[in-house]
Amino acid sequence: MSVRPRAKFQRLTPMLTGVAEEIEVSYNPTELTFSKSAQIAEIPIPGLDSPILQFVRGQTETLSVELFFDSTDDGMGDDATAVTEKTDRFYQLIKIDRSTHAPPVCRFIWGDKGFAGSKMTGTWASQNRQNGFQCVVESVKQRFTLFNAKGRPLRATLTLSLKEYRTLERQIAEIFQQSPDHTHAHVVQRGDTLARIAAERYANPAQWRAIADENRIDDPLELVPGTILEVPPLR
Repeated sequence: MSVRPRAKFQRLTPMLTGVAEEIEVSYNPTELTFSKSAQIAEIPIPGLDSPILQFVRGQTETLSVELFFDSTDDGMGDDATAVTEKTDRFYQLIKIDRSTHAPPVCRFIWGDKGFAGSKMTGTWASQNRQNGFQCVVESVKQRFTLFNAKGRPLRATLTLSLKEYRTLERQIAEIFQQSPDHTHAHVVQRGDTLARIAAERYANPAQWRAIADENRIDDPLELVPGTILEVPPLR
């Protein structure tokens, strides 16, 4: 008889041992709710029946999941095991870690094939969504529904809201994969010059002025690391 895989969370940061800490749920969730939207601005034009719609940016994808916990298998008497021995590990995922000064980056994993987003194609095809969702925990709601005579909690439902976590480097890399007739973005690194960026983007360092004009740069030698430049298509 095969054993059904359990959903679990991997705590990815900090990984002092180089191995992600895994926290397995007691029961697999019965549903997952994903939400993704785009921020669209309305630009009013006098005389038109409807405003012009302008894409601004994508919004963070979220995942909501409800997890059930029960410790009554160990009894309900005075020595019953509190369900918080299981739930507190999940509640801790929203707490600030002293070493990073932020909640940990996690990965929610369930199953081996068909996870939502794993079948996207082209630029958005990603090994990162094959069986999980890399995220930070935005909120945790705990509801305790059964107690023993001493008030020890024995049954609980946790509702977690997760926000997808993607690094700047990864998102910039995805932008770079777009077709060359679209404007790209470039994050200035230490030692970058416009000529070097032009050589990388256009295969011609002499085209640096197109980038300078697009970004209104007067001195091409003074680029501040971390600045995001728009690299326009050559006309």
